[in-house]
Amino acid sequence: MSVLMEIAIFPTDVGESKSRYVAEALKIIEESGYPYQLTPMATIVEAETVEELTALIPKLARKIEEMGAKRIYSVVKFDIRPGRKNRLRGKIESVERALREGPDGQRS
Repeated sequence: MSVLMEIAIFPTDVGESKSRYVAEALKIIEESGYPYQLTPMATIVEAETVEELTALIPKLARKIEEMGAKRIYSVVKFDIRPGRKNRLRGKIESVERALREGPDGQRS
């Protein structure tokens, strides 16, 4: 099974820049060993189960709290697909292939 989790998590009470908080959260995701992709609006992480990914959420929140945040905002979305693997890269490759082939499926 492949489970993709898109998560945005950051403090709302620390000023305009959130970079150092996001960087610390990414360290926790890196330490988990799950593949991930940082985007400008969120981070996408892939694992085999929802439970593996949801276990990361309190760890991320605790880290941000430890950094002095009193209020944290988070949005989490899941894409669960049994029988698949490596979709973090595969989904992007599929779209890039479609771009090369054009709307009728033929190479441009």
